[in-house]
Order: sequence, then structure tokens, then C-alpha cells
Amino acid sequence: MTSFTFARRVPATFLAAALAATAAAPVFAQDRSPREPIIAVSGEGRSAVAPDMAILSFSVVKDAKTAREALDANNKAMADVLNALKGSGLAERDLQTSGFAVNPQYQYPDNSDGGNRPPVLIGYQVANSLTIKVRDLAKLGEIVDQAVTLGVNQGGSIQFSNDKPEATITEARKAAVKDAMDKAAILSEAAGVKLGRVLEISENAARPEPLPMMRSMAKEYAADAVPVASGENSYTVTVNVTFAINP
Repeated sequence: MTSFTFARRVPATFLAAALAATAAAPVFAQDRSPREPIIAVSGEGRSAVAPDMAILSFSVVKDAKTAREALDANNKAMADVLNALKGSGLAERDLQTSGFAVNPQYQYPDNSDGGNRPPVLIGYQVANSLTIKVRDLAKLGEIVDQAVTLGVNQGGSIQFSNDKPEATITEARKAAVKDAMDKAAILSEAAGVKLGRVLEISENAARPEPLPMMRSMAKEYAADAVPVASGENSYTVTVNVTFAINP
């Protein structure tokens, strides 16, 4: 004897609706949960210190009829500059080639008469750039003067920096956090609420203020040692702090 079992078929649309309702239930409950009241502020701290290092960049540029002649002239001038810098007490680790280029030089004819004359190759230019770190600022003016005398003739910038600014940045961090807490205390008092614990704190990267720069060099500076003013470096830190509001 054969028996049959009949199952009642549930419509697919009903199952889909039931599953959707089940999946949405936790989200709905979560959305209904109360949000903790907070106060979010940002604070800024600044700390200054005298620089103890200068980063100097300059170039030796030579022109000649051929690339070989321009390169030879450049090599000699740069070798003289490097030897002088090492003789001034600069370490190898503080001398770094930062750029090198060989460029053809063209003379462009006047085609205002409607002509289509092509440019004429008249020679080559070789540029060799050097970046150095001067850790004894008392020697900076003398080093600049010496470099220009021996062949530096283009570019040039001086950026005053600090070899180890960590202690100064730490002071800026403390000042930034204090600034944020003072702001939060003022806001909570004005709103008539009690300031609670810190929920979150984040820091934006410390940034130095704009530093003194010398952007040009020329051989006329070589008469006397170049006067240099190092000034002061300021480091700024910004923090974002979120506080709870106590009931």
C-alpha cells in the first residue's frame, strides 16, 4: 500500500517578506537605541625653538658647444665645491646629489615674417644640483660664500630646521590637548551640562610654520661672507577630542 504526504505550498512572496522582516528587525532595534550625548572640539598647540640645522640646496650650471665640454666644466666646478665643503667639516652623509640634467640649447629664429625656419642647436647645458645639511649654523654664511665662489651659480634655498624636534612637538601636543579641554569646559558650562570622560582623541600631523628661506645666489655675494638670520621654528599640533556629557 502506497501512502502520500501532501505539504502545503507557501508562496515565495510570503517567504521573501518574512526573511526581509527578520533581517531588518535588529537594525530597527539598533536605530531606536539612544545616542550618547557628546561634545566634540578641536585644540591647537604651538611650541617654538631655535633651529640647529640648515638644509641648503644649490646648482652648478655650465654651458658649452658640446655636451662633453659642458659636462667636463660642470664636473670640475662641482668637484671643487664638494672638496671645499668636506674641508669645512661637512660629513659625507650630509652631502647629497639631488638632481642632474643635460639639456640642448636652441636659438629660435624670428618667424614673424611668416617663415617656418626651425630652431638651431647652439650648445648644451649641464646642471648638477646638491643638497647639504649644515649642522653648525655658525659656519653657514662662510659655506654659502665658499660654494658660490667655487662655481655655484643657480638656484639656492636655505631651510632652517631641527635635527630632533620631538621635545618641542611634545610641548605643542600638551598645549593642544589643554586648549581642547578648555574649550570643552567653556561649552559645557555655557550649555548647562556636565563634562564627562574623554571618548576619543586624535591628532593631526605636526606641521612647522613657514621657515626663513634664501632663494637666490649670485657671484656678487662672494665678496664677503653671506649674512644669515636663522630666526625661530614653530611647530603646530592640532587634536580632535570627543567628550561624553554626564547626565
